[in-house]
Amino acid sequence: MAEPRWQREGDEPDYRFSLANERTFLAWIRTALALLAGAVAVIQFLPSSALVGLRTAFAAVLAVGGTLLPVVAYRRWSAVQRAMRLGRSLPFTPLLLVVAAVIGVLGAGLVVLAVAS
Repeated sequence: MAEPRWQREGDEPDYRFSLANERTFLAWIRTALALLAGAVAVIQFLPSSALVGLRTAFAAVLAVGGTLLPVVAYRRWSAVQRAMRLGRSLPFTPLLLVVAAVIGVLGAGLVVLAVAS
């Protein structure tokens, strides 16, 4: 795989910051895997007799989130690397708020779904 063009720009950042950025990226990958596991758990363990459409919708949101999150995480990782190489401020991302809100809403909905079953 070819090296990204931005990888040759600017100065090499302190390796500790690059490794911290990589650990953050890997944390997002773990979150994506947890979302995918959550989708499987919703389909397998919530009763299929009650609110089938809602159960499927929850699983679909978790699966789509788990599929898209690695792409967004890579883009975030590369933007932070680029900013560090060029000596710029780290870019803002709404990713934290979006993921927290989606997980919060789904968690509350799953509690309601589990109680209603």
